[in-house]
Amino acid sequence: MNYTRRGFRLKDDRLHLAGNIVLTVVWSRRLPADPSSVRVFRDGLGHWYCSFVVPARAEPLPANGRAIGIDWGVKEVATTTSDDYDLPHAEYGKQAAKRLSRYDRMMARRKPAQGQPGSKGYRKAKKLRAKKHKKIARQRQDTGRKWAKKVVRDHDVIAVEDFRPKFLAKSSMARKAADAAIGATKRALLEMARKHGRELRLVNPAHTTMDCAQCGARAKHALPLSERTYTCAVCGAVSPRDKNSARVMLVRAGLNPAGADRVRPDRPLDGQAA
Repeated sequence: MNYTRRGFRLKDDRLHLAGNIVLTVVWSRRLPADPSSVRVFRDGLGHWYCSFVVPARAEPLPANGRAIGIDWGVKEVATTTSDDYDLPHAEYGKQAAKRLSRYDRMMARRKPAQGQPGSKGYRKAKKLRAKKHKKIARQRQDTGRKWAKKVVRDHDVIAVEDFRPKFLAKSSMARKAADAAIGATKRALLEMARKHGRELRLVNPAHTTMDCAQCGARAKHALPLSERTYTCAVCGAVSPRDKNSARVMLVRAGLNPAGADRVRPDRPLDGQAA
């Protein structure tokens, strides 16, 4: 249910909706400004939520002159030019697979006939399954947001692979890619960078695993996924495959891949002297 400004009001920490409906709200955080609209909805567990629309407020962070390149993957959700900011695969879905399989079996044994309501045991198993899925989603979201905040806090410029993981849904890595939640983590990074006034540059992902970050040479053939080390046939540079791709992000964004802590002299940060 969506309500515009004339359909609701807030008074004494209560939400008054059109039709003399008064709701006591448990606030997750205080609203930074007066809301222009509100959406009231219920999730699969029967929990009710209110989502308010308020003007976005920027919270710029002090500049530090550092830059970082980020490459998305499945073995590690995010590989960066600095080991301190790599995001390992937490595998929340894999850890909960045994419990989810148990709930699936419980539902299968109690599955009602077509057109018949489910039994009490079926509804209980269905609720337990939905509750577990929601916990997994919240764990992924929390991990992604905390990592994004750390990256944005410590870097002025972020070069990110403009990776769209949708095609992985049709590959043999579909389950692991879904568990990695690359799309959700990428959105969290974009939102955090916009909120704190950081410069984020999206890089075309084409041939990032074939290019050398040192000399820019391109391999003649794509590397198979089983090959985790990149070796340049031109300059002889050897580095982990994902680390090389993360440095390529910096090169394509016009940044310095050597130290990954400052921008090239010919490409200064906004507001800094060259």
